[in-house]
Amino acid sequence: MAKTQKRTIGDLGEDLVCKYLFEKGFQVVCRNYLKPWGEIDIVTKKNSRLHFIEVKSVTREPGRGGFRPEENMHYAKIRRLNRAIQTYLIQHEPDKEIDWQIDLACVYIDLATQKARIDILENIF
Repeated sequence: MAKTQKRTIGDLGEDLVCKYLFEKGFQVVCRNYLKPWGEIDIVTKKNSRLHFIEVKSVTREPGRGGFRPEENMHYAKIRRLNRAIQTYLIQHEPDKEIDWQIDLACVYIDLATQKARIDILENIF
């Protein structure tokens, strides 16, 4: 089954974010942690803190007929993400008190030039 263009762009954005975070000293622990009630795009670790990364990718710069990726972080998405995080923590860190945060990776992809810009919004909730 062929991927949709939206899924292809989303996968590309996630790949770019993983590479970017690895270069910044993060360890990628898990990708696409999926439960019926929510998904976590990327789980990373740095300095004993877990970072749950939500990736939002667009193929246009804001102000040029596009929108900002963070505009896709609506209430229902936040609720599903939080439920998935709680499940992840119970399954993977059941006996530990661990520091964690939610970060948003905004990926602006220019398909014409094959370049991308990544903005990380840290600890968004």
